[in-house]
Amino acid sequence: MSPSLPPVAPEVFASAVEHLTTRLRGRLDAAVEALAGTPVTTEDGAVRVRCGEDARVTLAPGPSGTVTEPGQAHCTCLLAPRCLHLAAVLGACPVADAKPAADATPAADATPSSEADGPVDRARPADVDRAPTPDPAADTTPASDADRPAVPVRPAGRGRGAGPGQGPVEADGPHGVPGQGRGAGDGHRTGPDRPADTGRPVDDGRRADPGRPDAGKEPPAGPGRRPAPALSADRTRAASGLWTAAAAVLSAGTAGAGAILQAELLRAAHTARLAGLHRAEAAALDVVRHLRDERDPHGPRALTALVDALRELLLVTHRLRSADPDPALIGAVRPHHRPDGPLRLYGVCREPVIGPGGLGGVVTHLVDDEGHAYTLPDVKPGGPARARRAGTAHVALRSFLSDHFRVSRGGLTVTGAVVAPDGRLLPEPGVRAAFAAGRPWPPPDPDPDGAGPTGPLILRDVEIAATDGEDLLVRVLPGRGDGPVRLAPAHRHPALAHTANLRRLGEHPGLRIRVVGRLDPDRVTTLRPLAVAPVPGTEATLRLPDEWQGRADLGYDRLRDDHFPADPPSPPGPAPAGPVDDAPLWRVRRLVELAVAGGRRAAAESARGDDLRGHVAALRCDGFVTGAALAAALAAVAADRTRDAFGRLDEGDPDRYTAQWLATAIYLTGTEAALRRDNWLGHAPGPAGSAR
Repeated sequence: MSPSLPPVAPEVFASAVEHLTTRLRGRLDAAVEALAGTPVTTEDGAVRVRCGEDARVTLAPGPSGTVTEPGQAHCTCLLAPRCLHLAAVLGACPVADAKPAADATPAADATPSSEADGPVDRARPADVDRAPTPDPAADTTPASDADRPAVPVRPAGRGRGAGPGQGPVEADGPHGVPGQGRGAGDGHRTGPDRPADTGRPVDDGRRADPGRPDAGKEPPAGPGRRPAPALSADRTRAASGLWTAAAAVLSAGTAGAGAILQAELLRAAHTARLAGLHRAEAAALDVVRHLRDERDPHGPRALTALVDALRELLLVTHRLRSADPDPALIGAVRPHHRPDGPLRLYGVCREPVIGPGGLGGVVTHLVDDEGHAYTLPDVKPGGPARARRAGTAHVALRSFLSDHFRVSRGGLTVTGAVVAPDGRLLPEPGVRAAFAAGRPWPPPDPDPDGAGPTGPLILRDVEIAATDGEDLLVRVLPGRGDGPVRLAPAHRHPALAHTANLRRLGEHPGLRIRVVGRLDPDRVTTLRPLAVAPVPGTEATLRLPDEWQGRADLGYDRLRDDHFPADPPSPPGPAPAGPVDDAPLWRVRRLVELAVAGGRRAAAESARGDDLRGHVAALRCDGFVTGAALAAALAAVAADRTRDAFGRLDEGDPDRYTAQWLATAIYLTGTEAALRRDNWLGHAPGPAGSAR
């Protein structure tokens, strides 16, 4: 459908689906697909879609540009408002963002927050610390969702990506029972010759050994601690409804989760909003958005983002329906942030953007003195050609006159700034910007915690070792003795310079460069660089021209022969033993993603072949004992289905299957995050069993 369709509140679409007859519900998915390419006209603020000879749907959004009431959507057919045309058009519209419920009274356990840093305050970095386990003896581990940076720009109407969390690596359950591993936060795997090591102190008494009687409970209230209020019954019921709706989506898979299941999830999200469960509501909306992206044959692939959103939704609702009083589970709707006083920002780099639907442009990354990230996006229709041109286009920030190249090398002083929840600088009335001097990239932090000196982007010094196709194999400096890691092009489109620049860098083994980039969300040993700079204090590094001011944006600036040292650097010695490919955790990820893409039946099919046994054996052989047990248990639980009196297969226990998938997904997220830290963030390597 045309991007001119307005966003629709979740409850409006859910209400339209609820009014359909059973026969019309069965035709809803086909009706939504049939609207692809249908022309959309706009007149006097109303949007009209022609659905047939005698049917025209009219949407009249409110002042906010969103359809928030059923009365703002009309159809001219005789069955209106209980017609298929109306439900199909509403189902083709983007899902509106979460917002406070005007008719909801704050509950007694609501916890306000003083910072305005996002549309929904989802969680602090280490709050996702308890996951359901399908067996009482299964183990638990903390995890969080602060590790994977989100994509800075998405087209209108699409959801925000949810990132994977940080957490410990590998540990066995107390009796070999599949569950979430506890222990080592140092990035080391456990194996037959390496016992699990907790590595971190217990936090608030809730991360202790699950074998203890008081594990998972809040510590008793003391003189300096006030017990958290209990959840209300309304919130517990709302969380249970979201869990049930999300479990149905997981069991059906991407292909089976059509408009009906989406409407049920959106209705449950609306109930959560009325109960004040803002974090759960936002997660549910993300699931629907990514689900629609993944189902759209012409849209961007969103399976990884869908897996992350489902994991977040199921984990939060599981804890809420268990009456967990942690205030971070509630969340809060955030407005745009208006900083007190002027913002002093420093440019980091430019990132080309090629989006779905012919979008193209650039995002300029900036940071403040505390490492908080900001972006200046300029993304519009135009595709790769516009993405190539936008690197030197004018910056659109009210009357500010400059270009993205100058801002990325320098900086800005912004007064009256308005910052979107995702860090975008908005051109609102009253905003004034002036060009300011920039600064060179700082040395890499050997042990960063949260936002670093370049915001969420990773800053590392590396030495080029060899090439591997279009990728570079590099060593992270200072040398740590473990295997090389990989630099892969951030964009492989021939209109951009990433691939050519990496190929040119690969011609100079032994060269040392400072890299700013984004960790690959699916491969723990891969960084996708956005810009490079010389490493101070060494001759074997880049010689960039003065006008580039000490850095090269790999998507726009093209490296030449005179940018390299005249004397070739000494080639590094042979690569240390050990693979540069990812650890066998990709086998767990494939099963987790297969369960989301194909549903429970696809996960059950994996238990019937020899592939699963091979994957489990490989995981155990490499020391990922808990991962092997979780993968085997997920496939077994998926296949554990019973038959009714007529011999038809039913879904067995959906809660058990959902909890097993969630435990596996959280284990995968925490382990991958620890492996990334071990590879890229300067953690000291362990003995032979350290993570690769």
